[in-house]
Amino acid sequence: MATDRSTKTPDLSPDEALNCTCFNLRKAARAVTQVYDAALQPVGLKSTQFSLLAAAGAAEGRTVGQLAEALVLDRTTLTRNLAPLVRDGLISVEEGSDRRARLVEVTPAGRRLLKRAWPLWRGAQARMVGDLGDRQWADLLTRLNATVAAAQDV
Repeated sequence: MATDRSTKTPDLSPDEALNCTCFNLRKAARAVTQVYDAALQPVGLKSTQFSLLAAAGAAEGRTVGQLAEALVLDRTTLTRNLAPLVRDGLISVEEGSDRRARLVEVTPAGRRLLKRAWPLWRGAQARMVGDLGDRQWADLLTRLNATVAAAQDV
C-alpha cells in the first residue's frame, strides 16, 4: 500500500525538535514555576496567582485591558485567570468610568495575603538568583525581555 506523502509527518530531526525555542522556554518555565509554587505553598498561592496579585497591586486602577497588555495576555485569558482571585475575595473587578472598562483592584484581603507571600517569594527569588549568579540572572532577564520583544514583532 502506497503512503500518501501529503499526510506524512515531515522529516524533523530530534535535535531540531529539542532545540525549539518554545519547547525550551516552556520547560524552563515549568522548572522555575515548581520552585516558586513550592515556596508559596504555605500561603495557598500558586506562582501564577501571586504574579497576578502583585501585578494588579503594582497597576492599581488599571483596566483589565491595560493589565492584560502589560502581562502579554489576551483579555479573555486574564479574565479567566483572575476569576479564582475574584472568587476568593483577593481581587475585585469593578466597572470604571467607561462602562466597557473594568478596573482591577487588590482587596484588603488580597493585600494581607500578598504581605504574607512576599517573604516566601523573596526566598524563591534569592534561591534562583543565587543558583544562577547575579550576572547570569541579569543576562537572563535581558534575554527574556528581548525574546518577548522579538515574539511581539512577529
